[in-house]
Amino acid sequence: MIIEKSHMETLSTLVGKIGNLLKARGWKLCIAESCTGGLLGGFITSISGASDYFDRGFITYSNEAKIELLGVSAQAIETFGAVSDVVAREMAEGALKHSRANVSISITGIAGPTGGTPHKPVGTVYIACAIPEGVKVKHFKFDGNREEIRRQSVEAALVLLWEEIQT
Repeated sequence: MIIEKSHMETLSTLVGKIGNLLKARGWKLCIAESCTGGLLGGFITSISGASDYFDRGFITYSNEAKIELLGVSAQAIETFGAVSDVVAREMAEGALKHSRANVSISITGIAGPTGGTPHKPVGTVYIACAIPEGVKVKHFKFDGNREEIRRQSVEAALVLLWEEIQT
């Protein structure tokens, strides 16, 4: 199991709170994932009633998918890299633009074990949350193996989403 039972219960509680707040505001959520490859969307939709607030998810693992499905600029990928604050922001903005959602969350990172560089080591993850008032991007450096980095990314995304929708 990717997420341990105790974490699963905690995250399920958090997703329930997020869902209740989104429903209360009449907001819909969409997500754009890269290194987590649908793990966040799978987790959110594993909770009964998610259809009340979950609009859609984009799994944009390749650069081409980020460009074609989310409208991320090729220039941003070329200049800053697919794993960057700029691309995370454009993914979140693009997810909103290409959906019927009011809130989006995006994840781009290097889950490893390959793909890291001295400047962007394995575990480097950027998560962005777009709400009607603006976009917030956070940078993380997670430790562990591929599955642990992906799990930590999902947890961080849910915490950021919770923080942002409460504002």
